[in-house]
Amino acid sequence: GPKGPSKKRSRKHQRFMQRRAVLEQKGLLSPHGRPGSQSAPEPGLEARTALPEANGTTAPRCDTVPEPKRVVSASLSPSASPDSIARHHSVLLSQGNGSSRRVRTSSLVLRPAKYVAIDCEMVGTGPQGRLSELARCSVVNYEGDVIYDKYVRPELPIVDYRTRWSGITKQHMKKAIPFTTAQAEILKILKDKIVVGHAIHNDFQALKYFHPKDRTRDTSQSCVLKKRAGLHVRASVSLKNLARHLLHKKIQVGCKGHSSVEDAQTAMELYRLVEVQWEEELAHSQPSRPPSPVTDPAADSSQYLEDRYWPTELMASSL
Repeated sequence: GPKGPSKKRSRKHQRFMQRRAVLEQKGLLSPHGRPGSQSAPEPGLEARTALPEANGTTAPRCDTVPEPKRVVSASLSPSASPDSIARHHSVLLSQGNGSSRRVRTSSLVLRPAKYVAIDCEMVGTGPQGRLSELARCSVVNYEGDVIYDKYVRPELPIVDYRTRWSGITKQHMKKAIPFTTAQAEILKILKDKIVVGHAIHNDFQALKYFHPKDRTRDTSQSCVLKKRAGLHVRASVSLKNLARHLLHKKIQVGCKGHSSVEDAQTAMELYRLVEVQWEEELAHSQPSRPPSPVTDPAADSSQYLEDRYWPTELMASSL
């Protein structure tokens, strides 16, 4: 071809192709021509996935790359569990029809980095201590490592510490942070994540927050877990009993109250135990739900949180 700038560009392109080949060998990038990869709107996009972040281990700070521009095929971590890999491929295959719905977010959802589990401890405020207010919040990642654990000062004076259950004492409140501070920090972590928890509506209520239902996994409502524990699907079940039946471990023992870290880790363990079946069941329960309105029009990512960008598998609301 002609000399000059194009030659320079082609050398750059060769380097890019070499780097791509290396990433493909390592399994960080699917081979070119894979469904999803053609939809990249600009040539520089694939190169961006060569960031160290492509391996999915750098949760929860993933705001360096503008989220919506992720390339579908670069989403799997080398250390991903077989379950995650299976789930990843099933979604990639389901997109093979090359439909106009560019699924920008499947990579976002399919990385273990996009899962967190949460548990909150509450204390009693208000008349007779009947109001429940947040006093501690713990968040763990897919592997069960703690990514957030802080004591929180309720907005109203504490009437009942509920120590027997909450494990909270007056001592803890000395290092507590204000509710609004904690709320902002926690919501930043939960944004765009799939959030696991047990009777998780209580936690969201304490945070004065609603998480999109299709990205919530409540272990107290999971038919798959209940069936596995030999319980009726309508039975209400405690985290303690699920842990005993399915994980063969004892939690919430002793008189010091519950540990929100242990409870969040347990919820995540239970989720991972049945992850593939649970996600499949969600996928089949209501594949053709009409799009719901955007949850938070003020959020900068609101336009890509719209349901039309979500693969049908993830559209199904929680059971």
